[in-house]
Amino acid sequence: MTDDQPPARPRTVVRDGVWAEWAPSGRVAVPFIVLLVVLANLVGVGTVVLLLIGVDDGNGGGGRAEVLWTAAAYLAVALPLAVVGGLRRQRATNRWLMTGREPTRAEAAHALRLPVDVALIAACVWFVGAVLVGAVGAAAFPEPLVGLRIAVATTLGGVVTAGVTYLLTARAARAVTARALTAHPPDGALALGVRPRLLLTWGLTSGVPLGGVVLLFLDPSNPDGPGRAAVVFLVVVALLVGGLATLLTARAVGQPLRDLRRAVQQVGEGDYDVDVLVDDAGEIGLLQEGVNTMAAGLAERERLRDLFGRHVGTTVAQEALRTGVSLGGEERTVAALFVDIAGSTSLVRRTGPEEMVGLLNRFFAVVVDTVEAEGGLVNKFEGDAALCVFGAPTDHPAPAAAALRAARSICDAVAEAGEVDVGVGVACGRVWAGQVGAASRLEYTVIGDPVNEAARLTELAKDHPGRAVASEPTLRTAGTAELAHWVRGAAVELRGRGEPTTTWVRRDR
Repeated sequence: MTDDQPPARPRTVVRDGVWAEWAPSGRVAVPFIVLLVVLANLVGVGTVVLLLIGVDDGNGGGGRAEVLWTAAAYLAVALPLAVVGGLRRQRATNRWLMTGREPTRAEAAHALRLPVDVALIAACVWFVGAVLVGAVGAAAFPEPLVGLRIAVATTLGGVVTAGVTYLLTARAARAVTARALTAHPPDGALALGVRPRLLLTWGLTSGVPLGGVVLLFLDPSNPDGPGRAAVVFLVVVALLVGGLATLLTARAVGQPLRDLRRAVQQVGEGDYDVDVLVDDAGEIGLLQEGVNTMAAGLAERERLRDLFGRHVGTTVAQEALRTGVSLGGEERTVAALFVDIAGSTSLVRRTGPEEMVGLLNRFFAVVVDTVEAEGGLVNKFEGDAALCVFGAPTDHPAPAAAALRAARSICDAVAEAGEVDVGVGVACGRVWAGQVGAASRLEYTVIGDPVNEAARLTELAKDHPGRAVASEPTLRTAGTAELAHWVRGAAVELRGRGEPTTTWVRRDR
């Protein structure tokens, strides 16, 4: 029997699915995200270029080349500048990722803005480009309203590209977000919650495409309405972009919820050593951190319950947790069993204190296992002795019979081990059971004549071959099944009682 706690199990990081690994971190994180953003913007540029190729003011499409060349020249300058601006904006994030150290609180907060910063830079690039190509189109085409059409089409393309850029970056930066939130858990300030994400997804899948279709029919530079090809092309683009945006949003919301469900299921099954990866800067991240805090609190409470049970007994601990901070005192009919090692003073001189402790632990392990198997409580250890109670703090159907069986089993187990010699006394009667002590330090105990009687009988038992002595009321209460193992002994006057006590001793085997 050892007095230290069982080793704590490693906390299990809850993570679901292979997609969870698609999140670069460390040195490759920022370069990978930059490449991803550039590709997303080039796809957006290609889509808008296809729209611009179809621009026609009814006069042969003059001015189309000027617009396209202007757009190409602008991209050649704007994209490198945007990449440099994005890297400078997040150079603090790149610095702690490259060195492999934990970020400071300010650096972690800055890293959480990575998706927003990248999306804002993309939006600025597209807005400036829309103004530029719109102005060139107004000057190059005979119908100036064509320039407005070009500017609106480019702006809509920029809105979609910036939105998709945000969703892609948020997905790709999950490992960076997780490292930042691990170093500094979320404190309630939300970067971008679930509602804005869903509104963004609605804008990309419904708002912008439907707005584009409406503008095609309201275009004053094209009174005949849009051609079939333009409408079909816009619908196909809307379907593709909408599918991608919905997929990214579903992954951003659904995967953490699956992880949380698995974590809560494990906690419900009694496994508190779980740790949900916090990789979201919004409400989901707060929920992830909350589940981790809850699991840690439950694990701590379980450790305290275990320690509490070890010190006061499992039965007392459960009753205290059920009834509250304090167990009320009450009179009960109990059986008290007192067991003491014979000759402990000379024994410790022969063995030494360290070996004696190991011997006591082995002896008390036998006592605890035997008493608890019979439904009793080891109430307290007193040096090399132990007081055991049957019938408190919870009811016992047959406390006297259980105590007598436990006494015989303890004597048999100790004799078989051959390490120590003991005496066991058993008495039965009415006692007061409850908490005693000060307000800051309480102890559950039983007080009454049976406890004192059991302790006195233990001294007699040390001189009897059966090593167990019980009072006559205990045998009468136990019933006929136990009488076969005991014989009537002498009537003795126990110290402090002032009247004879009829004893029963264990029958020699």
